[in-house]
Amino acid sequence: MQDPATALILPDPLPLDSGATLSPVTIAYEHYGQLSPERDNAVLIFHALTGDQYVASPHPATGKPGWWNRMVGPDKPIDTDRYYVICANVIGGCMGSTGPASIGPEGKPYGQHFPVVTIHDMVRAIGRLLDTLGIERLHAAVGGSMGGMQALAFASQFPTRAERVLVLASAARQSAQNIAFHEVGRQAIMADANWNGGDYYEAAHPDAGLAVARMAAHITYLSEAGLTEKFGRRLQQRPDGTDGAKSFGFEADFEVESYLRYQGSGFTRRFDANSYLYITRAMDYFDLAEEHGGRLADAFANTTARFCIVSFDTDWLYPTEEGRHIVRALNAAGAPVSFVELSSPYGHDGFLLETPGLDEVVRGFVS
Repeated sequence: MQDPATALILPDPLPLDSGATLSPVTIAYEHYGQLSPERDNAVLIFHALTGDQYVASPHPATGKPGWWNRMVGPDKPIDTDRYYVICANVIGGCMGSTGPASIGPEGKPYGQHFPVVTIHDMVRAIGRLLDTLGIERLHAAVGGSMGGMQALAFASQFPTRAERVLVLASAARQSAQNIAFHEVGRQAIMADANWNGGDYYEAAHPDAGLAVARMAAHITYLSEAGLTEKFGRRLQQRPDGTDGAKSFGFEADFEVESYLRYQGSGFTRRFDANSYLYITRAMDYFDLAEEHGGRLADAFANTTARFCIVSFDTDWLYPTEEGRHIVRALNAAGAPVSFVELSSPYGHDGFLLETPGLDEVVRGFVS
């Protein structure tokens, strides 16, 4: 499989929902497979909050396999022998697309001077990327979690540019509970002693705050049953080899504590704290019905795509009712839609892992 890390500078300034204009705009993306002579086999994958363009190739910062490596590749459900697969880092991100760590007009990283962006802005930028690549219509647009929000926004903004839209573990609006979790993470970052108002690029980064934000968010990606099965109340082995001993202190006694600390520290090696603030804010602002007078069906009034909405029964971040809400709106708009709720022990992360039936759903719909 190819691993052609690519960055493209958009030819024109990008207007943002805030009224600001972003220029220049770089979009970093990965692509796999070959574009057909008719340019009709492109599959666009939108990544989630903590994802990036490395959907099926090793991550340059960690060396780990792509975040959806099990789903994308030759003979896999999204088959790169058949499809030309594109995944772009969102604007506001930190893996090559223009974001807070990019050099701004003053010759130094934007930091908190970067304009606030929305899900629609991210999608608008990726639409410009497709224009530049000469891809007028997608075979399929696919996304999970925040990527699902982008897929829905793409279908609304560009109603004739995708034949199929696959949305997994997502919603058409951010809930109050999820906004609250994001705010906890943002406050953890801004309370870090190294925060410095977001201007930390030439000094120590607010890694402790970012790690706590990641830990809090990661809990929401899992299910209680999954955590219990994987960790229970097991105590981890001590450095001195003692097994199952309580420290009677505040080190990581439990295996689940150690796991969360590992997740937090690993995250700081590949993500930027400012990007975390900007991307979570974009998700919090997302309400696809808002610009249509509160009627979600009107967001899909002109779409020519057919849809598949997938939810997971243990996902309490974006529960099944959020998927059903989207399906009802698509039905009201007269758009063809199928809906699947899959049983998974993995909670929100069910779309990333080996959930029974998921591969068959993706392969069948994308094909």
